[in-house]
Amino acid sequence: MTSQAMSPSDDGGLETISAILPAGTTIHAWIKASHGGAPGRLTAHVDGGPAGAVETSNPHEFEFRLLTLESGGEAAFSYDPVTTNVSVLYAFRQPGVLEEGVRLLYVKPSNAAPEVTDGYHFRPPFGWMNDPNGFGRFGGRAHLFYQHYPHSLRWNNMHWGHAVSDDYLHWTHLPIFLPPSDELAARADGRGGAFSGSAIALDGAGIRIFFTEHMKDREPEEQVQCTATSRDLVNVEPASLILPARPAGLGLTTDFRDPYVFMGPDGKWKMLLGTRDREGGVILLYETDDPAAATGWTFLGMLHRENRFGMTAAECPCLVPLDGPASDLSTRWALIFGLLTSRDPATGRRNMTLASVGRFDGRSFSVEFEQELDFGTDAYAFQAFLDGSGPVGIAWLANWTDVSKDIDMATAMTLPRRLALRGGALITPPITGVESLRQRRLNADGLLVGGTVDLANGAVEILLTLHEAGNAFRLAFEHPEAAVAVELNDDGLSILFSVTNTKASPRYIAACARPSNIRIFLDVGSIEVFADDGRWTGTKRLPGFKGISSMRLSAPEGNVRAAEIWQLGL
Repeated sequence: MTSQAMSPSDDGGLETISAILPAGTTIHAWIKASHGGAPGRLTAHVDGGPAGAVETSNPHEFEFRLLTLESGGEAAFSYDPVTTNVSVLYAFRQPGVLEEGVRLLYVKPSNAAPEVTDGYHFRPPFGWMNDPNGFGRFGGRAHLFYQHYPHSLRWNNMHWGHAVSDDYLHWTHLPIFLPPSDELAARADGRGGAFSGSAIALDGAGIRIFFTEHMKDREPEEQVQCTATSRDLVNVEPASLILPARPAGLGLTTDFRDPYVFMGPDGKWKMLLGTRDREGGVILLYETDDPAAATGWTFLGMLHRENRFGMTAAECPCLVPLDGPASDLSTRWALIFGLLTSRDPATGRRNMTLASVGRFDGRSFSVEFEQELDFGTDAYAFQAFLDGSGPVGIAWLANWTDVSKDIDMATAMTLPRRLALRGGALITPPITGVESLRQRRLNADGLLVGGTVDLANGAVEILLTLHEAGNAFRLAFEHPEAAVAVELNDDGLSILFSVTNTKASPRYIAACARPSNIRIFLDVGSIEVFADDGRWTGTKRLPGFKGISSMRLSAPEGNVRAAEIWQLGL
């Protein structure tokens, strides 16, 4: 993907965006009228000849407009900045977009992606991102949809962004997939939009998506469930309403969202939805006999309740088989969900993500054990699907406690993770292919003797092997905006994190953890810790857009047997 700079034109103060483009190129433009007195207008020329124009009279929000260039050559897109604002302009060839992606021609500075040197986590090409949606393998490739607002680095009315990958690590950005309804997109007032959901493969080709449409203050329901199809994995057809209301008589709040659809052990499509009542978070279960999952959804009942943290909302539920086929009733499943507004009284951590492991017969879920998915809490809205022999998942690398109307975030997704059972616990190590990110090995000798080790741009993987399980150590990092360390002691494994001039930070700890091997991934804006192949996993978003520059190890002599450091990059 390339970007073309905007330049002034000789024609009456117009601004012009120029690029060499082939015939048949599709252009997606988001434009807004600068004020209510004149329409906003974007005009296209190819090799000096007119190639079309689009306009809008809306001064409140950027509106989507489409152009197709019949001929190829030097394309110029011009507008008068007195009457017209342009947010995003990109181009693509419809027949080859899944392989080639979009070519970003222009993005306004206020919603441009931050400059991140050699970062290897998934980030959107512009704008805001939160929850992963519709994560799955379709047409032979992994597809990631995500909650997206294209016109700012902060949350607003939700779209679905879209990217595709062959390995979960190298992503090709695709056209914005699902915009809000016209009514919701009329103003940048955060009223709602296309909230989170999931996707399943259609027979033959294409996908069916499921999502929550949210509209603030709508009566009687703010949140309803919709479905839509895409035959080419790029363009989505008009959505239809499938669940217009919450189940009656259960005392549920207006929270009713994040449909996760999957095939149950009885061969029927199932749907999970998150909600809450006055006691805590609730996960609802629906099913349909329709093989296409388009209609006929009926409510089966409450699948799961979590009331240990008060009146919290269950969000972004998913349910995946772990140790056998979905059709085998002895197979154990992982039910994973976030708890919005939850607070752990022991550590002060907020918005935790829980995993319950048990058996699912298509109508009920029997819990065998529960654990936290991530002791750092910044792997939120986790979504997984069964890919071949086992499930793979990904999460938003952030937490709503960090979201501010005033601070831009280094928004990203976590490293993709496998899910499996081992030793009576759910493990979530990074996918095996993450080793392909290693570019060169750095000298770790200084680390073992207590010296300070330079990490250049901070995009590194660190591996520590302890002499015995639970041996104490402290790995302190130099970061421009925060105090960051990883520590193992008798209390457990911790990510130590604090920012000056702020209130006391929570304790990010896996209590009583006694691992033998520690694997740490650093990148601009994040630290991810995997202990004993993901038996304990901790993820923490770091502030700002600069990476960790150096580190130093403190440990009793002999506690750390070996250390490796790898420079990483895509």
